[in-house]
Amino acid sequence: MNLTILQRAHWMRRDMAWVLRANGWARQSSLTPGIVVVSRLGDGPLWYALMVAVALVDGLHGLIASVHMALTGLLALGLYMQLKRHTQRPRPYATEPRVTALTPALDEFSFPSGHTLHAVSFTIVALAWYPQLAWLLVPFTLAIAASRVVLGLHYPSDVLAAAVIGSALSTLSLLPLLWW
Repeated sequence: MNLTILQRAHWMRRDMAWVLRANGWARQSSLTPGIVVVSRLGDGPLWYALMVAVALVDGLHGLIASVHMALTGLLALGLYMQLKRHTQRPRPYATEPRVTALTPALDEFSFPSGHTLHAVSFTIVALAWYPQLAWLLVPFTLAIAASRVVLGLHYPSDVLAAAVIGSALSTLSLLPLLWW
């Protein structure tokens, strides 16, 4: 899709408008500490705990599922790092003084949201192995994605693109299971 300069500027303004609304709400909200916790759990602790738990609880099947999650996570990390390096999109708080980063960013650039990419990737792979975890993982993944915009660290387009990339990556990682 080839957007004109005016179309790109329009979408960039809309992206920032959503960040301003969400971040403005968060600066006034008593829920912000909880949102920070959700975001920080998305740094990896919940996913690591999930991988250890399924390996311990479900034996070899759980170990294979955990290795699948870990390998998908490593692929996601490599892809995410390459995209960040090439796009170098500044974070919302770095370009708009009315946006406050409500928690420190883990790196300099915004696109794509690594937290969202990993959350979506891990969730899809985990649910392929353990669909009964959907009640826990789907809301958690949605909360991570929303937290990144609310905390002033990402634009909605960073989060949406990361969700698409994470979905594609994890779905591709599931293809070998069809023949296994």
